[in-house]
Amino acid sequence: MTIGSIAIGTLFYCRNAVAQRLPDFSWDTVPRYMHVRKATAFTPEEVAYLATFPLLTFEKTTGKMDSGSTERGTLLAAEAVKAINPRTKILYYRNILVHYSSYDADAALKSIPSAFLVDAEGSAKLVRNTVPAYDLSNSAVQDWWIDSAKMVCTNEFIDGLFVDGNIKVLAPGYLQRQVGADKKAAVLKAYHEMMKRLPEAIGPEKLIVANILRARFPKAGLDYLDYFDGSYIECFEQAVGKMKREEYIAKGIAAIQSAARKGKIIAFTMGMGEAKDTEMGIDEARGRTGNSSEVQERFVYALATYLICAERYSYFLPHDGYGVDGGTNRFWMKNIPEFARPLGAPKGLAIQDGWRYTREFEHASVRVDIQTEKANIVWHGK
Repeated sequence: MTIGSIAIGTLFYCRNAVAQRLPDFSWDTVPRYMHVRKATAFTPEEVAYLATFPLLTFEKTTGKMDSGSTERGTLLAAEAVKAINPRTKILYYRNILVHYSSYDADAALKSIPSAFLVDAEGSAKLVRNTVPAYDLSNSAVQDWWIDSAKMVCTNEFIDGLFVDGNIKVLAPGYLQRQVGADKKAAVLKAYHEMMKRLPEAIGPEKLIVANILRARFPKAGLDYLDYFDGSYIECFEQAVGKMKREEYIAKGIAAIQSAARKGKIIAFTMGMGEAKDTEMGIDEARGRTGNSSEVQERFVYALATYLICAERYSYFLPHDGYGVDGGTNRFWMKNIPEFARPLGAPKGLAIQDGWRYTREFEHASVRVDIQTEKANIVWHGK
């Protein structure tokens, strides 16, 4: 066998292995995603609710107050969900750049010299002026990050990894003033090297989903998507640079459609509260949700926008923040009528006319105007 045939055969095996691990998907009703964190353990009722989702990410701090760390809290929660529904695909959260100190792996990090980026004054608290950022150009940090992800992802109850923080690495100006152009370039180079290593490290049967598609990039992140099995969607509406809001949203829709049509997983989220400004428009921050009628209008717009983009392995999550401690999250463990309605498969691709989009499903007609932020869904089923 030639070297070329070996490489092709290995690639074919890896792709088949991943295909067998994709989440369940059905057009019967709206396909749904869950992204959640809770510092204490989930109750039996909450676990049963989580087990209804085909795709689920446990965020940082999951279970840390009761178990002692995010790793242990995530594994306990994952095992409980799998006991009810073994088919739920569960992703473990790690940020590629920002250091959130709730992990057992932090102990090993302390022994690595110069693990964090620093500014000219020697301060390591560069992210929002409060949190350190990893110096990925440090080979020991690279190995530590990949090994700590591997340790959890190889567990039988974990189906893959959710990689966050990519935009902070890839955005040319982020932290460049603080650390200098040469260090920023070195971190970017190291990031690409790590993403190439990651699939082999955690295993070809494991999924890797990233927060990666953004209209801010020349190709909206599609050129980075080869590293991953899919993309989480946020900061979908906040235009960056000189683009008009409508142009930015339309470019994002086109990128999501392109990725989805190629079979990539899409975890489509939209926040319900009013958007707030963040540094360079990289993170998504929202205020409290409004009254019930405002939330319903926003919900319909979000759901309709998702349906304009959705293909097989596209999932939807409206959210009022991801933390569910305290019981104030409007969408946590709520019965939403639209999610029980018959949807049916799409009859074709979405049609765009200026800033307006339409699409027909077996049991629903969808209309979206991204300029006015209005949408309408006509349900034809029972």
